[in-house]
Amino acid sequence: MRPGPRRSLTHAEILDAAFELLETKGFEAVSVRGVAGALGLTPTAMYTYYPNKGALLAGMVERVLGRLDTGATDGAAPARERIAALADGLRSILVERPGAVGLLLATPLDGPNARRFDEALLAAFADAGLDPVAAGRAAHAVRVHALGAVAFDAAEAARAQAEPAPDVATAPATSATLWDEGETFPLGDRTRELGDDPAGRFAWGIRRLLDGLLASEPASRD
Repeated sequence: MRPGPRRSLTHAEILDAAFELLETKGFEAVSVRGVAGALGLTPTAMYTYYPNKGALLAGMVERVLGRLDTGATDGAAPARERIAALADGLRSILVERPGAVGLLLATPLDGPNARRFDEALLAAFADAGLDPVAAGRAAHAVRVHALGAVAFDAAEAARAQAEPAPDVATAPATSATLWDEGETFPLGDRTRELGDDPAGRFAWGIRRLLDGLLASEPASRD
């Protein structure tokens, strides 16, 4: 499609087009040129709003994290509850846009919304008695847990959708995989059959993670 005449755009329109590319074509497709093409514009017109890919990705991250309600986790609630609420809030918005996990991993989290989330998380850990270094490490652990959980759950859901369970009655007697040598893995097979839901699994993980993070630390941090 040949780009049309230059027109005025809002940042919301540009970011909506960028997220459409992200969800339909993947992270690598998101670029100033790609978004311009999706909107029927020349790349030059897009540079007025986002001068490079880094700026575009940063805008997308801020759009995602802007939906986090950090104000609902003020100092009135116990620190542990505030941390769990922030972690669950981060997971919830990423579940709706799992492609955004790659954005958060590839882009410096230094925008106002990102720093607001970090500040709320660090304040909760500080109120729980952690010193600045420990609070920073604990906040990192919570972010990693949330991003990792969403990424794994999204991959699991995509595999389940793309590859329906094989019909045992018609499955071949031997496997085509090179590593199948008749080994059995009873514990792994059993846990897969439990049907643990992603939200419940995440909540359990956060509780166990906070049990450790908020426990009294030894004198050495090494």
